[in-house]
Amino acid sequence: KTLSKCYVQVTGMTCASCVANIERNLRREDGIHSILVALMAGKAEVRYNPALIHPSAIAELIRELGFGATVMENCGEGDGILELVVRGMTCASCVHKIESTLMKTNGVLYCSVALATNKAHIKYDPEIIGPRDVIQVIKDLGFTTSLVKKDRSASHLDHKQEIRQWKRSFVVSLVFCIPVMGLMIYMMVMDSQLSDAHAHHNMSDKEMEALHSSMVLEYQLLPGLSVMNFLSFLLCVPVQMFGGWHFYIQAYKALKHKTANMDVLIVLATSIAFVYSCVILLVAMAEKAKVNPVTFFDTPPMLFVFISLGRWLEHVAKGKTSEALARLISLQATEATIVTLGPDNVLLSEEQVDVELVQRGDIVKVIPGGKFPVDGRVIEGHSMVDESLITGEAMPVTKKPGNTVIAGSINQNGSLLISATHVGADTTLSQIVKLVEEAQTSKAPIQQFADKLSGYFVPCIVAVSVVTLFAWIIIGFVDFEIVEKYFLGYNKSISAAEVIIRFAFQASITVLCIACPCSLGLA
Repeated sequence: KTLSKCYVQVTGMTCASCVANIERNLRREDGIHSILVALMAGKAEVRYNPALIHPSAIAELIRELGFGATVMENCGEGDGILELVVRGMTCASCVHKIESTLMKTNGVLYCSVALATNKAHIKYDPEIIGPRDVIQVIKDLGFTTSLVKKDRSASHLDHKQEIRQWKRSFVVSLVFCIPVMGLMIYMMVMDSQLSDAHAHHNMSDKEMEALHSSMVLEYQLLPGLSVMNFLSFLLCVPVQMFGGWHFYIQAYKALKHKTANMDVLIVLATSIAFVYSCVILLVAMAEKAKVNPVTFFDTPPMLFVFISLGRWLEHVAKGKTSEALARLISLQATEATIVTLGPDNVLLSEEQVDVELVQRGDIVKVIPGGKFPVDGRVIEGHSMVDESLITGEAMPVTKKPGNTVIAGSINQNGSLLISATHVGADTTLSQIVKLVEEAQTSKAPIQQFADKLSGYFVPCIVAVSVVTLFAWIIIGFVDFEIVEKYFLGYNKSISAAEVIIRFAFQASITVLCIACPCSLGLA
């Protein structure tokens, strides 16, 4: 009754001998009743007499052994949590009956029963009571109860669907992107040759125009519609529809929640480039323009190729980590054989139970070829144990009374009786799984910073793009010569106002598109 319990965070432990060292030395101290150290969690659970010693002194003792130690304030860490399905409840009085009986039971800290879902959520002190005792209390009241089955398949870690989805998106975009790039490179080569000819032979603008339109891709199928623009349009439509489908869905979801992520920027850039190009083509056809307009049909396929490749590789990498984690989870045993011992360790009875129902202090029997369901200490038997899956130790390790065993390792040739020390979420294997899961879900500080920045990045780029649009419109109307100097497809047959608007749009779309495959988004 007089004992208290505290938790100490221990750093600097590297192997089981560190654990043994701490446990052995602290047990000798006055006032310490028991100590249990978990290597993977880096945590020590100490039961002590507060009249003789206090937690900070315990931490100091651990520090003197050469380890880092700090007392953990939230002691709720060690509470056992039990999720049960309770059948046979009919009304609120049944709920009250279960809750009040459990709360009177020594060791139960909290209990909540939901009639609608037939579920009970119970917190208990594993030192005083265990899950089987709680289940027995409920059964004695006349209700049937069972554990909420945990998903051991690790299906939530499966990235196969995303990998397939982004691979398909990448392949579709790539198939249509290669011809677009071919056309683009061809046009660039021809343009540079023409400009060289213009520089060497002093041709007039009229002669240049005639030479330009004599090129195969510049040939007009209809007035204002060149072969180049028509082919680019045909190649761009499927990419916009199928390659960009997932981007559109994600962007819609983001906008619905009033946030702007990279998908929003990608969709904005590709859609505006596509729509602008279509509008410009229609205007050129309506005006029966002699000179083909500058379009952006090459932008969406190339953007989608880069970004869907990035997403595909990202999910492949995630899938590899998850695969390792799924394999780890599959190492966990699902059942345990609990035995009752009489005097002189005589076997009285055996019982097969779910591994979640094993309590601290239970005697568990592990037969040759069986997996250890929990961490524990050997109390009877000699055997060789294969721990390679957990520790990487290739050779089997000899186990005799007093040695520790790790959950998930495989017993090889002798039958062992072990006393459970760490059960449920406290076993080494569960802690490894938890650490890997946390490593996957937690973000490095630099990554959090990048995410925070990209939250502001998208609205900023859109704002800069809009400013560019209006700035060039104002510049154009104030001093038209500047626009005339920089506008590539300038043609005297188009009105000055139209030239300014076209140039302003080209500049602002360029800003949008350049920002898409930015290092932030790809990272």
